[in-house]
Amino acid sequence: MDRNSRYLKRLFAVFPVLNNKNYRLYFLGQLVSLIGTWLQIVAQGWLVLQLTNSPFLVGLVAAIGSLPTLLFSLFGGVIIDRFPKKQILMLTQISSMTLAFILGILTVFDLITVWQIGILAFLLGVVNALDIPTRQAFVPEMVIKNELPSAISLNAGTFNAARVIGPGLAGFLIAIMGTGGAFILNGISYIAVIIALILIQVEDKVFKTDLHPLAAIKEGISYSFTHPIIRTLLIFVGVVSVFGWSYTTIMPVIAQNTFHQGATGLGYLYAAAGLGALMATFVVSIFANKFSPLFFIIGGNSLFAMSLILFTFTTNFNLALILLFFAGLGLLTEYAMMNTTVQHLVADSVRGRVMSIYVLMFLGLSPLGNFEIGYLSEKFGTEIAIRIGAIIVFLFGTLVFFYRKRISTQYAEYNQKNHLI
Repeated sequence: MDRNSRYLKRLFAVFPVLNNKNYRLYFLGQLVSLIGTWLQIVAQGWLVLQLTNSPFLVGLVAAIGSLPTLLFSLFGGVIIDRFPKKQILMLTQISSMTLAFILGILTVFDLITVWQIGILAFLLGVVNALDIPTRQAFVPEMVIKNELPSAISLNAGTFNAARVIGPGLAGFLIAIMGTGGAFILNGISYIAVIIALILIQVEDKVFKTDLHPLAAIKEGISYSFTHPIIRTLLIFVGVVSVFGWSYTTIMPVIAQNTFHQGATGLGYLYAAAGLGALMATFVVSIFANKFSPLFFIIGGNSLFAMSLILFTFTTNFNLALILLFFAGLGLLTEYAMMNTTVQHLVADSVRGRVMSIYVLMFLGLSPLGNFEIGYLSEKFGTEIAIRIGAIIVFLFGTLVFFYRKRISTQYAEYNQKNHLI
């Protein structure tokens, strides 16, 4: 057996879901596409900063792009439960590709303005309000139940492998060919996931219902917030999204003003956090069955918050990279385990709606976080803004830990009431 074969065997042992052909196709297509997505995320923030030199507008444009998730993701959940998810994903990928090409062409020909970036960010947000929860709900259709933890951790790993490669690549590409080139490359990257979706063969899980869409949304909300564990995790995700993860929005300002770095340095900062998050993929996949989910969630939350607080006190670029690595490791450890736990607990008939609520809390609330960190950065500086959020995240995790026994009792009572045990 040659060296490459041994490496592949080890990789398949760590991530057994890669033996699943459908998921393997999805994984490879999504990896290429997400690298392109991260090119655009970095390039967009950098372009807005270069056009305006305003941290507030950097945060505002990011908030505009996230706003549709807040407004439309619940309706997206109803669509996901009623229509084939593979077809929905084909539609969203083609739409995202078109918007990326429009943004790239406007930028290359020097026609772009901040308000045009805002409009295109909003339209992409509308697509993402349907696309992201569909991706979440599509994974269990491709895999069997015992492959789910591996699939979800690898899904997070795909996102974060892209976050390692994309921002670093973006820094160099912006320096060489400008932000317009990065947007066009993102458009091209969608071809990979479109091809993968064409090749994937799965049985559609569609749940026909006569419920009015608003009644279906109400049913999904009621299910989510009646279930004690799912309710706790959804709120937890929302708190981390608003007060913790929003630090990534203001990263161009930190790169330029705190560390005196250009586009390349910005790429390194994003890549450091992404590399830590990629490490979390292996940690969760290898040790998920050896420790309780609470260990990963609270431990990851504490590591993320403390690393981020320390990050705000340093002006040493190399030390900042190390701290962002640990922040990424902690953040994605807790996120991956919260996602896995929700996916294990939710019923198939409401999976699309519950995952749309999860995405609403994960991404839909981020406009609040983007606005909050942009505003506080203008008033008090980026370091204080990030520090305040990290402290709130740490305190909430501590609160969940102290109330863990009460939540477990409520879950047992919920199961008895609904005849689940």
